[in-house]
Amino acid sequence: MSRIVVIGGSGHVGSYLVPMLVELGHQVVNVSRGAAKPYRPHYAWSLIENVVIDRLEEEKKGTFGQRIAELQADIVIDMIAFDLGSTQQIVEALRGRIEHYLFCSSIWVYGRYVSVPSLETDPVSPIDAYGQGKAESEAWLMREARLSGFPATCFRPGHIVGEGWVPTTPQGNSNPEVYSRIARGETLALPNLGSETVHHVHAVDVAQLIIKAIENRSASVGEIFNAVSGQAITLRGYAEAVFRWFGREPSLKFQPFDEWLAGLEPEFAENSRGHVVRSSSHSIEKARVRLGYQPRYSSLEAIHESVQALIAQGQVESPSR
Repeated sequence: MSRIVVIGGSGHVGSYLVPMLVELGHQVVNVSRGAAKPYRPHYAWSLIENVVIDRLEEEKKGTFGQRIAELQADIVIDMIAFDLGSTQQIVEALRGRIEHYLFCSSIWVYGRYVSVPSLETDPVSPIDAYGQGKAESEAWLMREARLSGFPATCFRPGHIVGEGWVPTTPQGNSNPEVYSRIARGETLALPNLGSETVHHVHAVDVAQLIIKAIENRSASVGEIFNAVSGQAITLRGYAEAVFRWFGREPSLKFQPFDEWLAGLEPEFAENSRGHVVRSSSHSIEKARVRLGYQPRYSSLEAIHESVQALIAQGQVESPSR
């Protein structure tokens, strides 16, 4: 078994990934700022090594990569590198010292699409700084894998879902009140005809893909994989499903995009705009064929589990209220 360092292992995906790695017999080191607790309790958290490092502060000093190298990992899973400089610093320190480096990218490297579902071979077209940083890191890592043999794999999660946080709603934002409005039977406004799409993925399925990439190293090094559910869902179909979960007949209205956006709460409007403009839809055929990736959850199944947890926590109204 391997010694695996997970950078950012206390986050959404790490809350599932770290216990899965422990159960497989790996020695796991979780690197974080020590500020966040895992979203899900598990006995595995008492068996791992926790190392507190503030990545931003160490990167400013130019020491982060060396701090990670000193942990003497076989495999490094980097969940929180957001730009090329950050990625390059850690890679330069790890050259010749690890067997596998797995980089968490994002479907945000895609912007607008020519064809759907999008493939990993399609040109990337990021439309914000976050997507640009991920795209630049991917391109550099793939070049290093080809030219210098650095053992990098990139994976692109979609809209991550799981117990403990709010899934991207039918309005393309993270406002839990959207679900409560549906529970009360209020009319929900959607943009255009509601045909835009969102592409969720359960955190446990992202963790599954990471593990399959590790276990199929020869098929994953030097490659990029979409990490999403089997199918994207339209905003309209998504909203109608949620209404029915709450025992309600769907009540929807449709507005031109700019009018709809202006009617949203200001703190959520930009998030909604980003999701609707991108209208994400991605293929997982490459991961299925090369890695044997098979998502446990469909988009709606993953969202339903998360919404049920939000109801239990009191963040979303119960249908009986």
